[in-house]
Amino acid sequence: MFWNELLIIFIVCLILCAAGFYKYIYFMSIGYGFAVAGGGICSLVLALKNGWTQGVILLAVLQMLLFVAYGARLSGFLLYREIKSAAYQKTLKNDIGGEKKIPIFVSISIWVVCAVLYVAQVSPMFFRYANESKDVVVPYIGIVISVLGLILESAADKQKSEQKKANPNMVAMDGLYKIVRCPNYLGEIIFWTGVFISGITTYTGIGQWLMAVIAYISIIYIMFNGAQRLEKRQMSRYGNDKAYNDYADSTPIIIPLLPIYHLNKKG
Repeated sequence: MFWNELLIIFIVCLILCAAGFYKYIYFMSIGYGFAVAGGGICSLVLALKNGWTQGVILLAVLQMLLFVAYGARLSGFLLYREIKSAAYQKTLKNDIGGEKKIPIFVSISIWVVCAVLYVAQVSPMFFRYANESKDVVVPYIGIVISVLGLILESAADKQKSEQKKANPNMVAMDGLYKIVRCPNYLGEIIFWTGVFISGITTYTGIGQWLMAVIAYISIIYIMFNGAQRLEKRQMSRYGNDKAYNDYADSTPIIIPLLPIYHLNKKG
């Protein structure tokens, strides 16, 4: 399982998501983006150091750049939104219970669990080179899928920002939001689907498969949980608005064509 190398990646992720000690939500947001980018860079450095990339160096660099692009976009977007958006500040306080401090042992537990998850998320890249795999077709397919997911996330965030500026008192309902109500979460799922696929021809042993599968399932769960919490806030604010209800009752919440319209019971 290459425990020594995984421990190094874990330490890097720990350091980069330690921003959560300032605000614990940062463990799962801004620190998350930093950790994914750092985990990708660390995986490449370890692969180069151990001579695992012979014949696939271009692929290794592209996968590293993919994680860096993902992390930079996510953390940059979240930092900008938090600094500039008073409405987001209010939402953030509601989500994390205002400025209430949580016990240090709870913060440490969240910190460690998050770092473990982030290591698992970048593990498909690490295992590909640690196992000295030389096939390139499947990982390139995975990269293309991930890039499409990243583009979808970025476009969804941009469209939402523009629509909220035009009408701050209603949810975004145009563009990508006509397809699903949470296209940014859909993009996230697509991105990590590509990452998982990029490693399916290289996993060896139950441990590697478990790490990759658990990370992928966790991301899907987190995205649906995030969509559920978002919907709960929207129902609280717009639940008496006919336009919102018509939109929510006819637009899948996260997966196109899948008739799952609500993750919360309507009052």
